[in-house]
Amino acid sequence: MEQPTRQMRLNVFIHARGHHEAAWRHPSASRRPLTDIGYYAEVARIAEAGKLDSIFFADILTLFDESEHSVKGGLEPITLLAALAGMTERIGLIATASTTYTEPYNLARQFASLDHISGGRVGWNIVTSWIPGAERNFGHERQMAHADRYALAEEYVQVALGLWDSWADDAIIDDPIAGRFVAAGRIRPINHAGAHHRVAGPLNLPRSPQGRPVLVQAGSSPTGLHFAARHAEAVFTAHLEKVTAQAFHREIKAAALAEGRDAAEVLVLPGLSAIIGSTEAEAKRLERELAELTDPRIGLERLSNRFGGHDFSHLDLDRPLSPAEFPAPETVEAARSRTQVIVSLVERQRPTLRALLQSLAGARGHFTMTGTPEQVADMMEEWFRDGAADGFNLMPPVLPAMLSTFVEEVVPILQRRGLFRHEYAGATLREHYGLHRPASRMFPPAGEGLA
Repeated sequence: MEQPTRQMRLNVFIHARGHHEAAWRHPSASRRPLTDIGYYAEVARIAEAGKLDSIFFADILTLFDESEHSVKGGLEPITLLAALAGMTERIGLIATASTTYTEPYNLARQFASLDHISGGRVGWNIVTSWIPGAERNFGHERQMAHADRYALAEEYVQVALGLWDSWADDAIIDDPIAGRFVAAGRIRPINHAGAHHRVAGPLNLPRSPQGRPVLVQAGSSPTGLHFAARHAEAVFTAHLEKVTAQAFHREIKAAALAEGRDAAEVLVLPGLSAIIGSTEAEAKRLERELAELTDPRIGLERLSNRFGGHDFSHLDLDRPLSPAEFPAPETVEAARSRTQVIVSLVERQRPTLRALLQSLAGARGHFTMTGTPEQVADMMEEWFRDGAADGFNLMPPVLPAMLSTFVEEVVPILQRRGLFRHEYAGATLREHYGLHRPASRMFPPAGEGLA
């Protein structure tokens, strides 16, 4: 249920041993294997102790790069959420799953199961899988074009929504005396026959506690933005300046209204990666320590992947860059929204390649800052009150240490300012986010008719 005043929504993006490229080398980082469920449970419990809304796991369907100097090998997100559901009580659980390389019936069944297992705490981050090389792991010779991936995703989501709605909320009677387990006519096939999928349905398990998982999306390209406006209930986005975050916030809210949706039901959560110290000097020391541990070779590989495999290795690390040295974002078949962020940064600031790589090492094009708890809280409040964010996708540079610092030192400041909860008011992710529980489109409440 909604708080009496507008509250920030805070998600924690759990990534390797932290979002800084060199996090795994820092002495405060966890030394547990990335296959140790205890590591993820520790981070999840820190977030839950801070009453944060949710935790989130991204996914990559290939090894991503061949470097021996970068962290890799984390657990598969859907399996991971199933384990964490039994190790946590209230915090929301969001996993990435691809519309390009999975079947909608399988995905709908997995996420409905997770929602039942967790008591209604699950969200699905919808991705179309932009990483080059993933296609070869699924029998494809080449990566699908950006526009084609989104066309496939549109149909995919419609199939998933239909499957989640294929059982009425009251379908199960479970009356052993009468010998009736389900109500006749309260479970229906969806009989979908589209350009990409043919799915009969119905799903083979009941409607879940939330009706369906919370739908999350991270695309900010024009195609991604309109996809989010139609479907997303939370949008993870990347902005390096408040002014661009404000423009995106206005644009996606307007697009949602144009789709006939309530703009308040589309939460915009920009990424925030903050290095926090008790003093500015301490924060700057931590920033220097991480910067000194970065490796330009890793940064170049990741920059190349962002631009669909483009080779930047011939560029001088210490010469100012120009936008002409980058492929035009609209020609890139990978993650266009992030490429636009990078090219815009180069156009405005003309950094050297070394400086750009160090900037991206912090959080891959998301907003980074270094400061005291009060300074971090001030920035968050400013963006929140000035229409740049409905909350934040927190990306701690080093895990679990810098999440603990945020929970122990920034959260109390936000609470004192009336910007964040002191206790959970509800049990489901929808309640944490202030979202309604959607009615079934196949079994609408009496008098509403089929949607």
